[in-house]
Amino acid sequence: MTVQDRYTLAYRTWPYARVADQDSDQPVRHPVVVAGGGPVGMAFALDLALKGVRVLVLDDHEGIGMGSRAICFAKRPLEILDRLGCAAPMVDKGVVWNLGKVFHRDDLIYEFNLLPEGGHKFPAFINLQQPFMEKFLADHVGALQAQGLPLEVRGKNRVDAVDQHADHAMLTVMTPDGPYKLAADWVVACDGASSPIRTMLGLGFEGEVFKDSFLIADVRMKAEFPTERWFWFDPPSGAGASQLLHKQPDDVWRIDFQIGWDVDRKEELKEENVRRRVSDMIGHDVEFEIVWSSIYTFQCRRMTRFHDGRVIFAGDAAHQVSPFGARGANSGLQDSDNLAWKLKLILDGKATPRLLESYDVERIHGANENILNSTRATDFITPKTEVSRIFRDAVLDLAEKHDFARPFVNSGRLSVPCTYDGSPLNTPDALEGGPAQSRPGSPCPDAPLDGGFLMEKLGDRTGARFQILAIDADAPETFSAFGLDCAVLHLSTDGNDALRARYLGDAPGGVYLIRPDQHVAARWPNWDEGAARAALARACALEDTTDAGLPHGEISADRAALGGRVDISIGSPRGDMVNKTLFPRGETDPGERSPHGETDQSGQFPRGEIGAAGPDGAGALGGGLNTTRNTPRPDDIYARLIKAHEGRTRAESDAFNARLILTLINHIGDEAVIAEALKVAKG
Repeated sequence: MTVQDRYTLAYRTWPYARVADQDSDQPVRHPVVVAGGGPVGMAFALDLALKGVRVLVLDDHEGIGMGSRAICFAKRPLEILDRLGCAAPMVDKGVVWNLGKVFHRDDLIYEFNLLPEGGHKFPAFINLQQPFMEKFLADHVGALQAQGLPLEVRGKNRVDAVDQHADHAMLTVMTPDGPYKLAADWVVACDGASSPIRTMLGLGFEGEVFKDSFLIADVRMKAEFPTERWFWFDPPSGAGASQLLHKQPDDVWRIDFQIGWDVDRKEELKEENVRRRVSDMIGHDVEFEIVWSSIYTFQCRRMTRFHDGRVIFAGDAAHQVSPFGARGANSGLQDSDNLAWKLKLILDGKATPRLLESYDVERIHGANENILNSTRATDFITPKTEVSRIFRDAVLDLAEKHDFARPFVNSGRLSVPCTYDGSPLNTPDALEGGPAQSRPGSPCPDAPLDGGFLMEKLGDRTGARFQILAIDADAPETFSAFGLDCAVLHLSTDGNDALRARYLGDAPGGVYLIRPDQHVAARWPNWDEGAARAALARACALEDTTDAGLPHGEISADRAALGGRVDISIGSPRGDMVNKTLFPRGETDPGERSPHGETDQSGQFPRGEIGAAGPDGAGALGGGLNTTRNTPRPDDIYARLIKAHEGRTRAESDAFNARLILTLINHIGDEAVIAEALKVAKG
C-alpha cells in the first residue's frame, strides 16, 4: 500500500528520504515518536527536543497543507510559542486584534475588548493563516536542527499499526519504499480529528455531532473594514443565517456563512455560488478574489482518557470542538505545553508515569471547558427548536437596548487559558488576599518589567525546571529538592502596579512555585522550605498527597467537575433561522453598547460587574427594576432555560413559560417593578 496525499501542499518542508531505520535487521528504538507534523505535533516535538530529548516525528505528507483553516491564535498559545522561540515572526506577520462587534441584522448590539488592560507582551489574538504559522514553526525547527537540535522529521511516513508492550510500543510505518518497524518508549498521537491511531487502539469519542454546515470563503480584497471580529445574527444580506468577518494578512478576509443542514456541498462550492454569497454580503461593486473555500460541519467530542498505555493523545486526536471561539489549535497547543515537561521528567527518571494521570485530569478539564463553551455557542447561533429560537431572538431584541441581556448573547466565547482548579498537582492556596487570577492552577498572568515582560522570565525552554518567584518577599538564591534544581526569581512591586495587582492583591508579599509550563503550583505569604518541598513533590506526583483527606489523584466534591464528564448535550434544540441582513447602517448610541464587552468569554462577568446596579441599587428604568447586569453565570442560566423545554410540545412550552413567569412575578412581589418589566418586554 502506498502513502497517498490527502491534501494539496502549501510548502514541501520535509520531503521523503530513505533512512537507516528502514534497513535495520531489528526495529530501532526511539525515546519518543510523534505521529503527525501539524501545529500541535511539531510544537510538542520542538518543546521536548529543546529539553534534550531525542524526538522523531512521522508525518504521512511531505509538508504543510494548503488552506487557511485555523486563523485565530490566542494570547496564551502565543506565550507558549514565544517560550519555544518562534512567536515573534508570527506576530509580525499576523493581524493583531483585541476588539469585536456583534450585530443583529444591521444593528450593533455591543462591542467588546478582550484585553482592555496594558502590560502584556502579546495581544488577545492574532489572525494568521495556519500554513504561515506552521511554516514559521518548521523554519525555526530547521534552523535549530542545523545547530544540533535532536529532532528528526520524516515525511511520507505513515503509522499503519501500533502494538503496545509493557515498556514500549511497536510501530509499523508505511513509506513509498514499503513498510518498516520501529519501537518507541512513548508515542504521542497528534494525527488529527480522524486519528488513525485512536482507531487502531479501539478508543472512541463521546459527545455530540452537529449537522449544520458552514461555508468558509477566504477572499482577497481592498476593504476599509477595521481590524476587528464582526459577527452577525440574521445578517441583512441573506447570504447566511449567521456571518463572521475577520481580517487576515495580505489583504485576505475570512468570511464564514452558516448555510444550514443537508446542503449540496458540490453545488455550494461552485465558484459562482461562493461569489454570489460574498457579493451579497460585501456589495456587488466590490472586487475580490477567492483564495480558498471549504464547507465544514463539526463535532464537540473527546476521548474518555487522553493516554492509553504507552500512547498519549493531543490536539484534535484527543478532542474536537466547534470553530466558534477559536478553541481548536489553541487548545491543542496547551495540550503540548502541559505534556512536554511531564514526559521529560518521566524520561529522566525524576517522576513516574503516574504523572501522566495529571495530564488526563488537567487537559480533560480543558477539553470539557472548551466543549461546553463551544456547544453552548453552537446552540445559540443555530437554535434547534422553535422554542430555543424564540429565546435566542428575545435575547437579541433585548440586547439592542438593555445591558443586562448582552451577556446572554453568545457568538462564540473566545479562547481563554485554562485554569486547572482542583488539579491533584496543586497545593491549596495559602496567600491570603492574593488575586484570583494567579491562584494555584492558573496560567501566570503577564506583567511589565524593566526592559521586558514577566512571561519572558517564567517557564523553562531547555529543561523541566520549576521556579520560585519571590515578590516583595525573601527567598534563597537557590533551591533544590528531589533531584530538581529550581530557578529563583526575586521581584519588587515598587513602581509596578500591574505586578502587584496580578500577583499580590491585598497581600504585602508572596512566594510562588511556578511549573515549567508557566502555571502556578503553589503560593505562600513568605518562604517556607518545608512547604516548598511538599509542593514540589505534589506538583511532580512524587508521593501520595491528600486533598481534604482524599488520596492523590482524587478530587474533593466541590471540585468534581475537573476531569469529570460534562453534559455536552445541554441546551441542544435546533430550528430554522430567518435569513435577513448585512453591515450596520451606523453606530448605535454609545449608551446602547456594552462597556465591558463579551464578559470574560466563559459566560461570567468581569470583576466588579456581577450584580452591578445604579447608585440607588436600581437599574436603567424606573425606581425598582434592575436592567443592569445581574446574572453571574448567564451561559448556565440560558442553557438551563433551553434544556427545560426539551421534549415539550409548543403548547407545553407556552404553558411552562406562563408558570415560570407567574412564579417569578410572585417572587418579585413589587407591582411597580413588574410594570416596568412589562414595558421592557413589550420593546
